[in-house]
Amino acid sequence: MPDAAPSFDVLPGAGDSPVILHVPHSAREIPPAVRAGIVLDDAALERELDHITDAHTAELAEEAAGLSAVTPWRFVNRLSRLVVDPERFPDEREEMLAVGMGAVYTRTTHRDVLRPADTDPEPLLERYFRPYARAMTEAVADRLAATGRAVIIDVHSYPRAALPYELHGEGPRPPVCLGTDSFHTPPELADLARKVFAGCGETGMDSPFGGAYVPLEFYGTNARVGALMVEIRRDTYMTEPGGPAGPGLTRLAAALAALVDGVSR
Repeated sequence: MPDAAPSFDVLPGAGDSPVILHVPHSAREIPPAVRAGIVLDDAALERELDHITDAHTAELAEEAAGLSAVTPWRFVNRLSRLVVDPERFPDEREEMLAVGMGAVYTRTTHRDVLRPADTDPEPLLERYFRPYARAMTEAVADRLAATGRAVIIDVHSYPRAALPYELHGEGPRPPVCLGTDSFHTPPELADLARKVFAGCGETGMDSPFGGAYVPLEFYGTNARVGALMVEIRRDTYMTEPGGPAGPGLTRLAAALAALVDGVSR
């Protein structure tokens, strides 16, 4: 599955910054060879991208990095999560696989067919998923070596109204949702995030989405790797679905920068 374009960017920050802003779901690009395996017509695919993409989160992370006193590192996926979802496990046997949304999606946000159910995921995993996972592992290891710790702040967004694929969409949908991990999210990190995002509206925990991304090499074993997922409700900063960003983006970027600086200190 040849493809000249890189699937992600690692954007350097300050040498003494432990923070990696991870932006996995902001892009809409799908390489032609991957598009050929998707059964949706062009109009339906564009609609699906409007719903599935965490629009403008790369710009949010970029703006926050520029406002931070200690520039964080950024790891940005440049391809749509419809290519592969880098935050799933490749052998996932959990509930998202049951709705066709493991590492390689076979269903859409509305549970329509995206790819045939018997699609072999291996070519996509080999070309896109594993190189991404290796690079993210190396980025975390680099911050550990340089600063003695690493803190992954995942930057996501979610729609105001639950989509059919959400298995826990009946829970609260606050303007800012913080996803935590019992091992990798220390209480002081969650407390700091609640404080800095207080001016952006109500902040909730682990609803409608929970957890935080950590590369498998460190997951559950290395307490020097911290992690927090920041999920922002889309109507607070953009026109849904898939529309332009509004003034709320700047307010959120300032809060995210304050989180970065608090962690760096």
